[in-house]
Amino acid sequence: MKNITIFASGNGTNAQAIIDHLAQQAYARVALIVVNKPEAYVIQRAKKHNIPVELISRKNSTAELLELLARYATDFIVLAGYLALIPSQVVATYSHRIINLHPALLPKFGGKGMFGEHVHTAVLAAHEKVSGITIHYVDEQYDTGFPILQASCPVNPKDTPQTLAERIHLLEHRYLPFVLNLLLNS
Repeated sequence: MKNITIFASGNGTNAQAIIDHLAQQAYARVALIVVNKPEAYVIQRAKKHNIPVELISRKNSTAELLELLARYATDFIVLAGYLALIPSQVVATYSHRIINLHPALLPKFGGKGMFGEHVHTAVLAAHEKVSGITIHYVDEQYDTGFPILQASCPVNPKDTPQTLAERIHLLEHRYLPFVLNLLLNS
């Protein structure tokens, strides 16, 4: 059985989608959820499923983070709404074993500060006709890793950041477990 560590910073709906998916599988489990915000609701989701949670901050060294991942025998890492850059040594140690979910069709609308509603607001301001998600491998920069899957949805003329986000969330919850399944079983 493979041990998955999820990094999250917020509500944790994508973490929940992974937890629900893996609860029905025998090949992997969520062994740990790492958060960088003590108020993140994903902590409550983890507690409900008896999944350990570790709070990290910028004060933690890369060595401490690697030790934490080793302590939980992490095989694979999923960034699901995690709002910090992964240290390059962690990226190197887990090469092609860290994926990120981004709420836009990269390379557009990516980079530092482009998350959640900021992305949807930028998509609408650019008068895009299509938006979507990108699931990609993580490298040393924000949102530049090799793309694994992109899925799209229309941007409607009357969309708000919130209505667009609702359609994007549907894509995220559908495709993140799907990609994780493919990668862990290949």
